[in-house]
Amino acid sequence: MTELIAGVPEAGAAPAFDELVRLMLQELGENPERDGLLKTPERVEKSMRWLTRGYSMSVAEVIGDAVFEEDHHNMVIVKDIEMYSMCEHHMLPFFGKVHIAYVPDGRIVGLSKLPRVVEVFARRLQVQERLTEQVAAAIQEVLRPQGVGVVIEAAHLCMMMRGVEKQNSKTVTSAMKGIFRDDLRTRDEFLRLVTGSTLG
Repeated sequence: MTELIAGVPEAGAAPAFDELVRLMLQELGENPERDGLLKTPERVEKSMRWLTRGYSMSVAEVIGDAVFEEDHHNMVIVKDIEMYSMCEHHMLPFFGKVHIAYVPDGRIVGLSKLPRVVEVFARRLQVQERLTEQVAAAIQEVLRPQGVGVVIEAAHLCMMMRGVEKQNSKTVTSAMKGIFRDDLRTRDEFLRLVTGSTLG
C-alpha cells in the first residue's frame, strides 16, 4: 500500500484506491480512523468496482452463442428491465427501467441476453442519452434486424439529492434504428406497448 505523508503520495507513486477514499474522508472533515470508518475505504473500493464492472464486460461475451436463425418477422419486446448506473458528472446513481424491442430479419437472440447487454453499458460511468444509444447500437450490430427501439426511464439522484432537488422527476430517452426510426406505425406500436404513450 502506498504510504502517504501529510496526505500527499510519495513521489512517483500513484495512491491506492483505498488511500484515495481515506483522503476524501479527511477532506470532508471526517476521521477515517474512527471505528465506523476504519473499513470504509476497502468497502467503497469493492462497491465501486462492482458498480462499474461493465468496463470488463463485452457484448460478445454476454451474448455468446445465443443468436439463433429463426424465420420470425414480428416485433419482440422485453420491457421493464431493471437498470442501475452511475452518472459520470457527479458519480451518483441513476436507476430505472429499460424497454427494448426489435423486429428480426432471420435472427433472434435468447431473451435473457437483452438484459445482459444493458448491464454491459449500464455498469459504467454514464449519461442516460449515451447509454440508450449504446444498447440500441449493440443489438443492431449483433442481430442485424429490421430495426431496434430502446426506451429508458430513469430517476437521477444528482437531480433528487442535490441541485434542483426534484424527487419526482424522471428522464426518458429513446433510440430508434431501422424500421423503428423510419416507420411511424412501428414506432408508435412499440411506444404504446411499453409506455402507454408516444414520443412523437
